[in-house]
Amino acid sequence: MSQESDEPFVVPLGREFDLHTFRPQEVKSAVEEYLIEARRLGFEQVRIIHGKGIGFQRDVVRKVLAATPFVAEFGDDVNGNRGATWATLK
Repeated sequence: MSQESDEPFVVPLGREFDLHTFRPQEVKSAVEEYLIEARRLGFEQVRIIHGKGIGFQRDVVRKVLAATPFVAEFGDDVNGNRGATWATLK
């Protein structure tokens, strides 16, 4: 039998961030927080998976990346995959 804890569940942060579990209104803040933490951990390049869909999440991700001073560059994933965006951090 396990006890419930009031402690938050911590998920290890990696170089890939999948937005499929976030609601549309959470995407902007989730990406902003992810980028801050990824930079703190010393990641030089990250991959943000936003899906292809109608492009809403992709647009939000690109706007956040463009507005983040420590993002050196970003673009479509390997082979032009429009379901994910890579970013290089300074």
